[in-house]
Amino acid sequence: MTEALLVLLAAYLIGSLSFAVILSRAFDLPDPRGYGSGNPGATNVLRSGRKAVAVLTLLGDALKGVVAVLLARWATQHYGLPDSLPAMAGVAAIAGHLYPVFFGFKGGKGVATALGILLGLNPWLGLAGAATWLVMFAVSRISSLSALSAALLSPLYAWLLGDDLVATAAIAGLAVLIFWRHRANIVRLLSGEEGGFKRRT
Repeated sequence: MTEALLVLLAAYLIGSLSFAVILSRAFDLPDPRGYGSGNPGATNVLRSGRKAVAVLTLLGDALKGVVAVLLARWATQHYGLPDSLPAMAGVAAIAGHLYPVFFGFKGGKGVATALGILLGLNPWLGLAGAATWLVMFAVSRISSLSALSAALLSPLYAWLLGDDLVATAAIAGLAVLIFWRHRANIVRLLSGEEGGFKRRT
């Protein structure tokens, strides 16, 4: 039991690493919490004009989700911990991203980290989530709508891929957290006021 709690704590701390803030400081960019949407994530970092830093932010936030799940899987295999631990570690990691202890509990919206968690739990699940985001973005050009669509369908994908009940429930929990963090976006989507990315001509 103690080992499992330590793994969950480690997953939360890994999730608390806000790469948007860390990389912005490293590349002498403005704090992403102080401009645009105020969200410390890759999309907002992109507004700084530094595409490479935005890509690194996306990769870092996704990678920490993968690492948290793989750490839990390793601990499960070596210490005989519950098989549900990797899924629970994913929830802990995204909780860290949303409410990071290192950054005043003010984090991002969790989309990239959730993708990393899905990839860590089941690569096919992660690819299905990523494909949903890409298709919706190609159609709508609205990042938030794409993220919400992928989050909504991820538990269904998990069920179709034969994931166990605990993993499916954990993925549903991730979706709920993402919807909660996107509640302002949802209001704007419903009112038709949510902005998107313009198509290149």
